[in-house]
Amino acid sequence: MSENYSVQINALSEQLQILKDGSKDQMTLVVFSGDLDKLLAAFIMATGAAAMGTKVKLFFTFWATAALRDRDKSAGGKDFMSKMFGFMLPKGCCFTKLSKMNMCGLGTKMLKNLMKKKKVPNLKELIEMAADLGVEISICEMSMGLMGFKKEEMIDYPGLRYCGVATFLNDAQESKVQLFI
Repeated sequence: MSENYSVQINALSEQLQILKDGSKDQMTLVVFSGDLDKLLAAFIMATGAAAMGTKVKLFFTFWATAALRDRDKSAGGKDFMSKMFGFMLPKGCCFTKLSKMNMCGLGTKMLKNLMKKKKVPNLKELIEMAADLGVEISICEMSMGLMGFKKEEMIDYPGLRYCGVATFLNDAQESKVQLFI
């Protein structure tokens, strides 16, 4: 009976090694939420991992795409629904709100003041840090189309790419860590 266990352990060890060899020292995050606290968490984890030498890839989709809009850029040729989404959603990272305890903006303001007092980088600074550390950002083309966003209104970010879910799935499959925020 112990010989049977030994065979099973060896087989499991071989399967584990195959899985281990197939992944890279890479972290992939789906950034789905456009809420300030969740965006902060995504960028804090991304910059922390990148600072430790891990390759990091962020895939922005649905509500999170609004945080990557540049408040000083605009795009013409939008239909009525695209204009409405553009009006209703925050135009950039500086206009995002808390998911809980927003209290008509008071909670967001309190958190931003506390972060400043404690010398914690704000979202804009974290995005800049991510760029400096080589964190890759991809934006879901389907989400951009649904929200009515265009490439010309997005932030300037080194290597910013526009792709579909297949690209994210490939990145995730190669990663040791996959997160959804």
